[in-house]
Amino acid sequence: MAALSPGAPGPGLPPPQVAPRARASSPSSPRAKRGAGCRVVVASDKFKGTLSSDEVAAAVGDGVRLVCPDAVVDAVAVADGGEGTLAAAVAAGFELVRRTATGPTGHLVQSGFARRGDTAVVELADVSGLSRLPAGEPAPMTATSRGTGELIAAAIDSGCTRVILGIGGSACTDGGAGLVRALGARLLDGSGWDLAEGGAALARAVSLDLTALRERLAGVQIVVACDVDNPLTGRSGAAATYAPQKGASPAQVQELDTALTHWADLVARAVKRTTRNAPAPMAGRDARDSRGHAPPRETRGHAQARDLRDAHGAGAAGGVGFAAMALLGAELRPGIELVLELVGFHEQLKGADLVITGEGALDEQTLHGKAVAGVAAAARKSGIPVVAVCGTNRLDSGRLRQAGIAAAYALTDLEPDVRKCIADPAPLLRQLGERIAADRLPAFDPPQRPTMTATERGVV
Repeated sequence: MAALSPGAPGPGLPPPQVAPRARASSPSSPRAKRGAGCRVVVASDKFKGTLSSDEVAAAVGDGVRLVCPDAVVDAVAVADGGEGTLAAAVAAGFELVRRTATGPTGHLVQSGFARRGDTAVVELADVSGLSRLPAGEPAPMTATSRGTGELIAAAIDSGCTRVILGIGGSACTDGGAGLVRALGARLLDGSGWDLAEGGAALARAVSLDLTALRERLAGVQIVVACDVDNPLTGRSGAAATYAPQKGASPAQVQELDTALTHWADLVARAVKRTTRNAPAPMAGRDARDSRGHAPPRETRGHAQARDLRDAHGAGAAGGVGFAAMALLGAELRPGIELVLELVGFHEQLKGADLVITGEGALDEQTLHGKAVAGVAAAARKSGIPVVAVCGTNRLDSGRLRQAGIAAAYALTDLEPDVRKCIADPAPLLRQLGERIAADRLPAFDPPQRPTMTATERGVV
């Protein structure tokens, strides 16, 4: 995810890309009210490492209200399927169910899943993510996704039949092996022992039993929020693209890619064995349950028998995307699209006059599946103008307009020192909120009483 970083451009940035100002109150109309009757929706992603989505919205909203005390400002927590997805679900009314689960290095961590009705939301980053590494120490060869599988299992055991899994920000490159083992799969080495955790150990795997996994997932639909399209292996695969960010050396990247290739071969053989005697595909269109949910993919024919290592998104979260599709029958959907649906964003847009979105840094990545782009697209479809707040802005006005963003307001417009922006962003965001209100919300003059005639004044 894009983030504000000490190495980001500061003083050298081009001036903020801001559209022409709205008409300001006339100095001769001191009682003019700006923004009266207007409704502003603030739907920003987190500023990674500094402020959560809620905190960004609170600061910006405070600034808007300083200038426009009569404006209605509503906050909607959003995320792109990675870090912040669980918080967005809870803010939208899901119940947080707390659980203890296995962190990426095997230590227990406090996490949980969000639940509403029969739907659960699990965030990989909250249990198997980089933020869960003890003392931030990378473990590229041994980190596991097991804890994510434990949370999915807990959600299923509590009665959930639909699980939305947000992947992103993972600390592991284990191909999702830890996740599926937590759900019942057996992965053994040449001596018949359970395989060690982590991506490197996959090279020693010789057998995969999916019996208990299939039983556990019967009648359960898994939907994965994913914003990358990398394959599992190869030059743009999980190891080559993301393992260096998780602390892997060039030699370790090659070792992990080889191990993931072996894992994909093993999965293909196991799935082929399992599906050989599976029921025939259902005739006609997919059936849906009474809530409109599609059935699990395993009931929709033999799609799982295909080798999915090269499928778009297979390399997401260190290969969790691959395991989710190949072994859980999961459907992958764009993360921001799924989260906006989850939080009812389209309903929130009704009656809005302005949408303010944002993230730590606006750059080319922003335009490809990130929360800002998704929010802007949804608002543009509803005919609502959008502006963005950010730490730094690397997009020119043309690229902003293409994304449906009328203007970008950066912290570095106010404070060129990026380190100061990172250290204390909230006051700067409040100032940006004030600037947006002055630029974007109209001023309304109170109705003028008609001039009294001489007769009315009692002169004649």
